Amino acid sequence: MTITQLEYVLAVAEHQNFTKAAEHRFVTQPTLSMQIQKLEDQLDILIFDRSKKPIELTEVGKRIVAQAKNIVNESHRIQDIVDQQKGFIGGEFKLGIIPTVMPTLLPMFLKSFIKKFPKVKLKIEELTTEEIMSRLNEGHLDAAIAATPLESETIKERVLYYEPFVAYIPENHRLKSKKTIDVSDLDLEDMLLLEDGHCFRDGVINLCKAFKTQHDETFQLESGSIETLIRLSDENLGMTLLPYLHTLELNKSQKNNLHYFTEPSPAREVSLIFHKSELKMQIVNALKDNIASIIRGAIAFQNVQIISPLSK
Repeated sequence: MTITQLEYVLAVAEHQNFTKAAEHRFVTQPTLSMQIQKLEDQLDILIFDRSKKPIELTEVGKRIVAQAKNIVNESHRIQDIVDQQKGFIGGEFKLGIIPTVMPTLLPMFLKSFIKKFPKVKLKIEELTTEEIMSRLNEGHLDAAIAATPLESETIKERVLYYEPFVAYIPENHRLKSKKTIDVSDLDLEDMLLLEDGHCFRDGVINLCKAFKTQHDETFQLESGSIETLIRLSDENLGMTLLPYLHTLELNKSQKNNLHYFTEPSPAREVSLIFHKSELKMQIVNALKDNIASIIRGAIAFQNVQIISPLSK
């Protein structure tokens, strides 16, 4: 039994197809099939039911795959130990970032991180929190940046910063005359929201529901991006809430529409998250330190109240 054979088994279990698994592992399909066949012969069992389309794991195959993941991860840990001993920070690192953080945070730290750690090959994807959690648990991401806490036993969280919510209120809105607003002023019925699937949307809904009973009415308008929400609000179609970093790039006219909350300001907690068995901790630590050092100069708010990003 070899680590390579177990890696081939994991690839077929993931892709449910020998040809796709071989492409993923950069080997020929006959080579991959032969190695898995050798392993099955050695163990005297069938790992895959090849009569099914797509290919399925047998019952014993499911248990073997679960154990194979542990073995392959532990084998990778040996190289990780060597890298840490040598102080080496490099190699491929797959990072997921939620959509409401990506456009503001990434430009702030990416250039600095690449310059400081040129041997790290970052592969960055914009993903929802649900996609991030799934990929972290499946081993397809090394880490992610998301709103927390996520209350997962398998995921560790390291807080990067607390980002206050800021109200964006257009002309002719009922709250326009207020210099600062209270959470109790909010009403979902005249608020523009992100589409379902965004944790920032869930945070806004949780914020409103915590202080005020809402009617079960359909929201007037929903959008897939914060930029669109701002444009819709500029057309007097409703107010919206923005994460603080999104307010820094607004033009002078738009900044006149910003209204801050009375303290403690509602805020989201943004963290670097990773699976509890993550191997590349030297890169995780480098990312956290780099981002934290940059963000300190952008967000100075202290008296905040963290709003849960989880749908309730």
